[in-house]
Order: sequence, then structure tokens, then C-alpha cells
Amino acid sequence: MEVEKILVLCGCFLLWNPLIQSTQVYPGIKLRITQKGLDYGMQAGMEAIEPIVKKNGIPDFKGSESLEFLKVDYVDYNFSKVFSAKTLKVDVCAFCLMSSRAEGRAALFLAEIFFSGLINLSRSDTGHPTMKLEDCYVRVGHAHISFSGEFSVLYNSFAEPMEKPILKNLNKKLCPIIMDRFEDINANISSLEVVTKFGEDILLDYSLLEPPEITQSSIDLNLKGTFYQVGNLTDPPFQPVPFTLPDRGDSMLYIGISEYFLRSASFTYFLTGAFNITLTTKELSKHLIQNPQGIGSLFSQIAELYIMSQPLMMRVLTTEPPVVSLEPNNFTLNIPGSVVMLTKPKNATEEAIVSMDFVASTSVGLAILGQKLICSLSLNRFRLSGPESNRSSIEVLRFENILSSILHFGVFPLANARLQQGFPLPNPHQISLVKSDIEVHKGFLLVSTDLRYDPLWKKQHFGG
Repeated sequence: MEVEKILVLCGCFLLWNPLIQSTQVYPGIKLRITQKGLDYGMQAGMEAIEPIVKKNGIPDFKGSESLEFLKVDYVDYNFSKVFSAKTLKVDVCAFCLMSSRAEGRAALFLAEIFFSGLINLSRSDTGHPTMKLEDCYVRVGHAHISFSGEFSVLYNSFAEPMEKPILKNLNKKLCPIIMDRFEDINANISSLEVVTKFGEDILLDYSLLEPPEITQSSIDLNLKGTFYQVGNLTDPPFQPVPFTLPDRGDSMLYIGISEYFLRSASFTYFLTGAFNITLTTKELSKHLIQNPQGIGSLFSQIAELYIMSQPLMMRVLTTEPPVVSLEPNNFTLNIPGSVVMLTKPKNATEEAIVSMDFVASTSVGLAILGQKLICSLSLNRFRLSGPESNRSSIEVLRFENILSSILHFGVFPLANARLQQGFPLPNPHQISLVKSDIEVHKGFLLVSTDLRYDPLWKKQHFGG
């Protein structure tokens, strides 16, 4: 009896386990920030902090210091002019010596600045990354004051004893300031758009699926990477599959673009009719009239009856979402479609003359331009659908040839022009992708890139 219970439990587990696995959500986009990228991020972070400190400053404070034979009241330490993240220069607006007041200026140099803290990276309910600083510790190890102005020679003689209380006050105040700045940064991160809109019809969801995965030498982020129609956030009728980024560290950032991401784009663009193109009489004429010897009797009659007397149009429609295939060094897109020849007599509705289904096999060229992935199509093969017995027909073969010519010279240039808008690649605000390269692997594309921090304050000051 006990054995039967165990077998029943095992059977239930085997049935239940696939259901658990089926709920696993895999990413459409993977990001990996390598050690090289993290090192650069520290450098860029110091650059980012500099203008923040310049703008907001370290809070001023007042106080006094009693020496063995001298009492100095520092009326106002003004920490508003910071020129370097490592060496800080500030102004002392006024100071008092014994009972007589003298005004002057001083430069305060800070060195041996040490900072440590635990940065907690997570994910908000809206799919935004979040960053929280915990266990902050800041220590400024050395301060040096140099006075100028009235009695500066005398004050410089007693500057060293004043440095200790300044360090004490600074070390007490810096962590709260830094914590506040991190709150500001987190607020900015939380306001970043994780959904990008393409034109009026399409949305791209880049939201974070789970908290970042942190290892000893990298940070991995899994993004949704799904396209939707505006007003319809229904997931496509297929699921992403897992893929693994290669173990590399030569670039700062690696972006894995899954086949699911591209299939999602293909499916959504199909639903919106973005692949459908209509060629006018003028666009058709150079392919039909200028090449009558390759048309065959059917198209010769069409050209004679319609092009010369009334407008003729060719409408290319996709009948199913184009099929994406990623193999090593090979990205292909097979497009099932239909070509319809139409005419529109004066004061009448359109009339279909000929309609035939086809499959176009294309190669996809890839390039990284700026912050976008750019695709371009080139025709490999065009084949009309229909019974195999009809394929030996000279007329059908000629029909294929002329339609292939129209697709190559008329339809694909229009499609490639639309594709030039590209797909925006995920990247932080004010960070540019440089030295980018792209490879085709089985099931995913791999973008390798370095990063460049382009803060707005640099562009404003240096015209970048």
C-alpha cells in the first residue's frame, strides 16, 4: 500500500513539474556588463558626481576652534566651488582672530578620500531597475588649508590645528549627502521609459523581468523584449526559449537579442500590415514595359490592355508573419505572401486582374548605427506557390522572373527604407555605444560594444 502511495505521488510530481517549468519566463533580450564595463562605470560615475556636487554643493557650516593661545571663529565655510572629485577647493568667506575681524580667502585641499558602500540592485513592480545605497562609509583622510588676504601669514601658521575639526565635520556630513544623491539617481532610473513606441502602431517592452544577477565579474540583466500593437498588450502566440551568452570579457557590454525578439517583431508588424506595399503604374512601368521580352504573353496582354489605358497597381501582401531563422553567421527571413495585380477604372472601384501566392527567401544584413540595430533585406529566391506540375510552365517561370525583378528593384528598396528607423538598443541615459560589432549565433544575435559617457554638461560646455 505504501509503495502505491509513493508511485502515485511520483506520478503527480512528474505531471506537475512540467507545469512549473512552463511558467518560467525567459528573456527576449539579455544584457551583460563585464568587469571592463564596471570599471568604466566607476570612472563615469565619478564624472557624473562632479557636476552634481558643483551644482548642489556641500552644506556650509559654522563653528570655532580653540587653540592653546588663540581662539578662531570660522564664520562661514562655503563649500560651493568644487573643481575635482579627488581634490576639493573651497572658499572661506570670513574668519575672526581674537577680538578683531579680518576677511580673506582660503583654499581647502582634501585628499585620501575613501568611500565604500553596498549598492542593492533590484526590480520595481513596473519592471524598472532600482538602486539603493546601503552601509555607506566615507572618510576624508587629509585636509590642508592655505589662507590668503589680511594676516594670511599669521593664519597659515595656525592652519594645521584647524584642519582636524574640518575633517570631523566633513566626515560626519558626507554620507547623508551621498545617500540623498543616490535617492535622486534612483528616482531618475525609475522614470526611464521601459516601453518604446514605434510610430503610431507598435510598442516595444524593454522592462526588467527579474532583479539583476550579480557575479564576481559581471552583472546580467534579463529584459522582456516583446513587441505589441498599441492598445493590445496580448503576448504573441509563442514563448521565448532560453539562450546563453558566450563567456567573454573583451567588451564592456554584451547584448543578446533572441530569435523570440525578432519573431515578436515580425508577428506584430504583420498584424499592423506594415509589410504590405502597393506599387503604382509609374513604379511598375519600368519593370513591365521596359522589359517586354521577359514578361510572357499573359503580362504582355496586361500591359497592353491596362497600363496604356488605365492605372495599374501591384499590391504585395504578407499572408503570414515572416519566418525568422538564426543560424551561425546566417540570418534569413522567409516571407509568405500574395501578389495582386489591380486596375482602377475611372470613377470605379479597384478590380483584381491576377492574384498568386508566393514565398520569398531573403537574407538579412545587420549593422549597428548609433544606438540602433539596422536591418536590410536582400532577395535570395522567389517562388510562386501552386501545383508542382505547373512549375515547368514557361509562362509561370517568366512570371516568377518578372515578379522577382519587381520585388528586388521596387518592393525591397521601400521595405529597407522603412527598416532604416531601426530597433533601439537598450542603453543607459547619456551613454553611447562605441566600437560595436554584431554576430549571428544559433538562436540569437550577439552585440559586443564598448560604452562612452556623454553627460549633457560636457556637451553644453564643449559643443559635443
